[in-house]
Amino acid sequence: MQINYHLLDVCTDTQFRGNPLAIVPKADLLNAEIMQKIAREFALSETAFISQPVTKRNTAKIRIFTPAGELPFAGHPTIGTAVFLGLTQRATAIRIEEKVGVITCVMDKLGKKLGEANFSVPHLPEEVGTAPDKVAIAQTLGLAPEQIGCAVFEPARYSGGLEYMLVPVQDRKALSSIKLNQRGWTDVYGTGHGASVYAFTLNNEKNGPDFLARMFDLTLPGTEDPATGSAAAALIGLVAKNIQQETGQFNYTVEQGIDMGRPSLIKMQVGKRDGKLVHGGIGGKAILIGQGVLELDWVPTI
Repeated sequence: MQINYHLLDVCTDTQFRGNPLAIVPKADLLNAEIMQKIAREFALSETAFISQPVTKRNTAKIRIFTPAGELPFAGHPTIGTAVFLGLTQRATAIRIEEKVGVITCVMDKLGKKLGEANFSVPHLPEEVGTAPDKVAIAQTLGLAPEQIGCAVFEPARYSGGLEYMLVPVQDRKALSSIKLNQRGWTDVYGTGHGASVYAFTLNNEKNGPDFLARMFDLTLPGTEDPATGSAAAALIGLVAKNIQQETGQFNYTVEQGIDMGRPSLIKMQVGKRDGKLVHGGIGGKAILIGQGVLELDWVPTI
């Protein structure tokens, strides 16, 4: 059985930067077991499998797999899939069915192989638990306790479709100096996706991004991710909580992947009304870099 696939770099407009993504565009006959095996074979942070939508007015249905398991939602696969579908179907409004729900993306074509997609987060981010103490967090990241926290931000657990432990750190130097101590990691953060740590700090340089970030997950190849839209979606909740203005729309950029040699840029949009978060948006660019064919010794069960 031959299955085509495509490779994109996401949250960047330059090849070999950003977060790599594999897309399998005609995956209707593939079951979850073979999807998982393919994702493990690619060994990327995520692989997206596209099939026909359940509802005709939607563009496509996707399932997202890491090498370790399936996700109900992920940011960079959503951006990458929306750009891929927009470029190949010449569409600007892309409605994607994911396990978390239907996500509507606006796709702008920027070139033959390049596009930008923006979407509203599937669930407004909310605080979902308590944070460990700073001493425990610092030990897992190889930092001093006084390096945990940044301006008004303190550690917190948030989810905008996937749960993350959000850890503000003192500055860029502290962020770059993180060295994971995996021993005792589950004792501090637990298991499952809630054990993923999104460390971030404010960027004080002019004309640069608003936030700098790194995402760590022990189940990922190399334990670090170069661009994590679902973590930025969670961060929207913490940012909204700390914005003093009661009403307005606020735009931010998050730079990630610098310490991995794969710089990425994620757009983040926060909307508040009367002190409440009413809108969260994520966006980024993606560029096609290649395609190929999988030769599978596998026969689908129909």
